[in-house]
Amino acid sequence: MTETKVRPDLWPVCAPAGLRDEATETRVAALLAGMTVEEKVGQIIQADIASIEPADLLTYRLGSILNGANSAPGGDNHAPASAYLALADAFYEASVDPAGGAAAIPVLWGTDAVHGHNNIVGATIFPHNIGLGAARDPDLIREIGRVTAREMQATGMDWTFAPTLAVARDDRWGRTYESYSEDPEIVAEYAAAMVEGLQGALGTADFLRGEHVIATAKHFLGDGGTKGGVDQGDNPATEEALRDIHAAGYPPAIAAGVQTVMASFNSWRGEKLHGHRSLLTDILKGRMGFDGFVVGDWNGHGQVEGCTNDSCAPVVNAGVDMVMAPDSWRALYRNTLEQVRSGEISTARLDDAVRRILRVKVRYGLFERGRPSGRPNAGDFSLLGAPAHRALARRAVRESLVLLKNNGGLLPLDPRGRILVAGDGAHNIPKQCGGWTITWLGEGNVNDDFPNGQSIYDGLREAIEAAGGQAILSEDGRWREKPDAAIVVFGENPYAEFQGDRRHLDFEDEAPLRLMRRLKGEGVPVVAVFFSGRPLYVNPEINAADAFVAAFLPGTEGGGVADVLLRRPDGAVNHDFTGRLSFSWPKTPTQTPLNRGDPDYDPLFPYGYGLSYRDPKDLPRLDEAAFDPSAEDGSGEIVRAGRARPPYRMILSAGDETVAVEGAAATTADGRLRLRAVDRKAQEDARLVEWTGPGRLAVEGPAQDLTRQASARMALVFSYAVDVAPAAAVRVGIECGERGAGLADMMETFRAAEGEGWRRAEILLSDLVAEADALRAVVAPFVVESDGPLGLRLSDIRIAMRERAGAQASQED
Repeated sequence: MTETKVRPDLWPVCAPAGLRDEATETRVAALLAGMTVEEKVGQIIQADIASIEPADLLTYRLGSILNGANSAPGGDNHAPASAYLALADAFYEASVDPAGGAAAIPVLWGTDAVHGHNNIVGATIFPHNIGLGAARDPDLIREIGRVTAREMQATGMDWTFAPTLAVARDDRWGRTYESYSEDPEIVAEYAAAMVEGLQGALGTADFLRGEHVIATAKHFLGDGGTKGGVDQGDNPATEEALRDIHAAGYPPAIAAGVQTVMASFNSWRGEKLHGHRSLLTDILKGRMGFDGFVVGDWNGHGQVEGCTNDSCAPVVNAGVDMVMAPDSWRALYRNTLEQVRSGEISTARLDDAVRRILRVKVRYGLFERGRPSGRPNAGDFSLLGAPAHRALARRAVRESLVLLKNNGGLLPLDPRGRILVAGDGAHNIPKQCGGWTITWLGEGNVNDDFPNGQSIYDGLREAIEAAGGQAILSEDGRWREKPDAAIVVFGENPYAEFQGDRRHLDFEDEAPLRLMRRLKGEGVPVVAVFFSGRPLYVNPEINAADAFVAAFLPGTEGGGVADVLLRRPDGAVNHDFTGRLSFSWPKTPTQTPLNRGDPDYDPLFPYGYGLSYRDPKDLPRLDEAAFDPSAEDGSGEIVRAGRARPPYRMILSAGDETVAVEGAAATTADGRLRLRAVDRKAQEDARLVEWTGPGRLAVEGPAQDLTRQASARMALVFSYAVDVAPAAAVRVGIECGERGAGLADMMETFRAAEGEGWRRAEILLSDLVAEADALRAVVAPFVVESDGPLGLRLSDIRIAMRERAGAQASQED
């Protein structure tokens, strides 16, 4: 593939004066001169703690480790903070062990502390970036960076993969909530503030010293502008748009002294950024003057043409200085060493990469900091969720809330009354925190996993009871004594990255809508508090409420919501709404991309919209035009409610015959295989497939790469019921094109499930194939083969995180 060339003269020069100093460069040169080629190659590789032990660093002198998605000490995502600090000590001590005359170069520990130190139980969890963008407060961002650095230091970590400087332009993108705004001006304004908060202000004695850590500007470049909002997809923007929109945050971040930049998964005009020399080397390092190091993303190098996770000289040659190889680091080390020895990677390029890594380590004072447990704040676990930190997070919640509707001036509510608190988000801290919280997707957590957190209900109850009122928690909204008002809390469930990609913006959970309509019918005034990682089409829900608040993903401080929704007992406003939309709000489920300045810009609520108590305004009834979801699908979904989601289709095969399932029924000519729509929870929301002899059901679509999903321990998950137990072998799995099928024996599982009702099966992708490379071109992500009679009902099929242990976990659904 021919790389899209760039024009350096179009790009800004932004290297800060006074960052480079002779003493540092002299020390780096001396360190580099004393290193073997094996040690140099080790420095440019980063491994995940799930696949490496401290003792490995005695042999492989790697430059960095990370705790990536769902990686933790002992494999326990809920491990105590002390376990992280102890592991940090162990890795550090191994990295500086001089055994065999090795150079004693301390290892860096990187982590995704993206809205607080969010992997750690007990840490302060701040609102996700989309909410912070609504706050319009750079000073707040700077303070959040400082607090995050402080809490990271308590666990012995050096380096966060933050801030995210993506400018999300299509809200279907699963990472929209990681973006401060659709508009580059907010992203540019916040970039320097967060870098300064994390690293300290450039030119001061605190820069990269004391209570500060290393920051990362990510993801370079264009991740927020992929076509269709597809995560890791292609950004077709012009070079000018790439510079003015998607790169807007990088000049201020570089000027503030950011020390690392993370390469992006996405492509620009068909060329993967991990392998884009013109952008990484000519522009970022050359024209823009970035002199820290570029780190790759999770096996992102393996997506570059001509590369695998185990071998990728082109990425190093393009300008990635440290390759993130979480589970492939051993093979990558061996192959990279051979490529250096053969000249495929030049000694000059290797030395440049190592020099940049050493420069950051020296600037950070890593050689003098010593064991992590002996550094500033280390082991002071009282910093996690400290009162001052929680107070800052509570302020961030108040400032990030956006009031979209307040008809009749219902808000602020009188806390002395009887207030019903309802909805599945009312007493649900994991839901209000969203993804990237303890676990990668934010799933599998409960309120007790947030000892320093407060649910929305608990925050409201505390304020209401203090004023002499009564707060009643009822998730389903049922009441015995009529309340004066109801606050209904609901919204999106947690997700992260590609798992959050969508094909439309319709909020599909109808339970909150039914709840609010019932309350209104009972004469109860309704306040809606809506959690979401992006603007969504919620016209019916807005109509069903008297007041509607976009809370985005507020984090652990539910009291911040109470601060704004409730007035003081004397009737005065406690805190007014100051949040203003940093993303345009759609009128329809398909109104995306939708960005300020677009031709024919016509949102429901424009960029910058937000009501306040000082400026009351009633909202007229909104259009609720019906939306047909049959033309869309959700990321990770293969079949929903019995229907294959586009671009997938169901295929029946018997012998040499194949039949495409076009509607609610299909059969092969010999009658060996039949399919028809049946009811599960709603009309025709499942499919019954009946075999009378050997046959195959497949859900096929364009070839897709599932290697990353497999490395994240994701599974093929499907809901099924067995009407007729199999009389012969049954296999379920995936089809990998020329690499054949990866199938699991399910005969005994299906036999045991006969007549037992609906169940859910989970089969790890990594258990379906012997080699991960087979997952690079999956053409049928779901296949059932039966050698004899079988009656099988199917409803929902998806690629998702496994919820139960066991390679073929199956349980009631």
